[in-house]
Amino acid sequence: MAVNFKIYRLRSQSKNSVRLALDGDFDGTSAHELINALAACEQGVDQVVIDTSGLKAIHPFGQAVLQRNLSDLRLRCPKLVFFGDHGRRLSRPWLQ
Repeated sequence: MAVNFKIYRLRSQSKNSVRLALDGDFDGTSAHELINALAACEQGVDQVVIDTSGLKAIHPFGQAVLQRNLSDLRLRCPKLVFFGDHGRRLSRPWLQ
């Protein structure tokens, strides 16, 4: 378990948008924390923006857990936007 992993909820410019910043190491437990945070999004949230710039390391298992759950998460939060140093790696495995 990555004890240094944190999710920060940042102020967004729209009430229909949520901004999350990830920090630390991303492993399987971290992936589940992110999945739970996304599943807990309020009704009416159209977009979740996830900043991956604060991640130090991405463990393959954490990446796999998140990617297995992305399709279900997109039903709950229609527009997931990953950006930052590791955004592409977490969101789109077929681009690697």
